[in-house]
Amino acid sequence: MAITTEQIKELREATAAGILDCRKALEASGGDFDKAVDYLREKGLAKAAKRSDREASEGVIKLYSHGGGRIGVMVELNCETDFVARSEAFQQLAHEISLQIAATSPEYIRPDDIPQSALDREATVAANRAAEEGKPASIVPKIVEGRLAKFKDEVALMCQPYIRDESLTIEKLVSEKIGTLGENIVIRRFQRWELGQSNAGETKE
Repeated sequence: MAITTEQIKELREATAAGILDCRKALEASGGDFDKAVDYLREKGLAKAAKRSDREASEGVIKLYSHGGGRIGVMVELNCETDFVARSEAFQQLAHEISLQIAATSPEYIRPDDIPQSALDREATVAANRAAEEGKPASIVPKIVEGRLAKFKDEVALMCQPYIRDESLTIEKLVSEKIGTLGENIVIRRFQRWELGQSNAGETKE
């Protein structure tokens, strides 16, 4: 497939890699953005990836109230320096992540944070439903796989489509900011409260 200038620009902004390296990565990955990022990381060309190993101990705790006080969100977003923490771009990212949490009610930050017991439960439900619907046994594993992927996208913040631009995931949004701000950025933890709910969702670090 033909690689567009826009695709190269987007990948370059997210990784700070060179133009030719970005083109090569996109060509090697068939135009898939996430695979292109992985390609650059494997080659050691993605500066954002290198920054991911650096300590992020500065940042901000963002408090956000939505719906006239019916929903409250608290997010800890970390970076490496106080200078970046005070920047408008970083503060705006913290706000956008708070909005995302308020709107989508994620339960975890990353898919790896989801307990195996929760995944097993979803797999069982999907398999039982497929059986009740009379699906052939040969395709049940694919149905379960698809359901688990959808479940992760729903409950893991980093997998969720960004509410303002569904072509981006939150992980991709954060990666872009790492590239533009030049520092490692980490969503450390969050809590979401909703009026009338006795057991608010809380993330696991």
